[in-house]
Amino acid sequence: MAASGLPPLPPPLKAIQHFLRTAQEVEKREPVVAYYCRLYAMQTGMKIDSKNPECRKFLCKLMDQLEAMKKQLGDNEAVTQEIVGCAHVENYALKMFLYADNEDRAGRFHKNMIKSFYTASLLIDVLTVFGELTDENIQHRKYARWKAAYIHNCLKNGETPQSGPIGLEGEFYDENEEVGSPALSNQDSQPSSTFDVPTSNVPTSNYTGIQIPPGAHAPANTPAEVPHSTGVTSSTIQPTPQNIPIVDPSLYNVQPGGEIRLTPEDFAKAQKYCKYAGSALQYEDVSTAVQNLQKALKLLTTGSE
Repeated sequence: MAASGLPPLPPPLKAIQHFLRTAQEVEKREPVVAYYCRLYAMQTGMKIDSKNPECRKFLCKLMDQLEAMKKQLGDNEAVTQEIVGCAHVENYALKMFLYADNEDRAGRFHKNMIKSFYTASLLIDVLTVFGELTDENIQHRKYARWKAAYIHNCLKNGETPQSGPIGLEGEFYDENEEVGSPALSNQDSQPSSTFDVPTSNVPTSNYTGIQIPPGAHAPANTPAEVPHSTGVTSSTIQPTPQNIPIVDPSLYNVQPGGEIRLTPEDFAKAQKYCKYAGSALQYEDVSTAVQNLQKALKLLTTGSE
């Protein structure tokens, strides 16, 4: 695969082709996500083989491309500040996951939702450029990758997939098989009309009892990026009633105590709750947003959860 401005991908670096392809696909609408996809690809490529002349030449070109993107996005906080960049990529990965999960649970199985599940898993891989993954992200990555392969196999065999978390044993997948993939946006030109559903690291354990965090299943009015061909847009989706949780009365008149000592872990937890609230608001999930904001406020004002 030859991305824009890059030479053909050397065979030893095949493992990074999906990340480069994803970068090319989202570059027009999500340049920050594209930047981090390429950064992850470069870091991974360096670990795979940086001594082979062909690989070294490719990685140098990729590095030049990254430097050019960094200059172009120089005033974007998502590039200059890691915590903002991490939240940006994580939110986009969650958006892809929510769209695919919503389609899955509604029984709408198609190639674009398969790709959305798989792309979400790739973007969670990309999050490792910022550090270790959270347990939630690890679980989402396993589930998304497994769902993509499972639904693909069912459609290939003429079977109807089962919606939601289910128990499956002994699934196997062909790494070299490709399935057609319509573009996520008609405005984006695709470098290829197909994509692979790799089988390496795809979990085969029973998923009957999998725990998806609150808000991970998008509500019916999720303004996700659905394919234009469906004719569905955010303007055609009608709002649904929200079940708003009762706000803890003790938080109305909070007076910060002078003796409260917050640890770095406390600040990290508060940031996480605020980030979850922001993600929930992107999908109009008021209940989850309120719950997480209350948790953050209580932690910051009392020093305990």
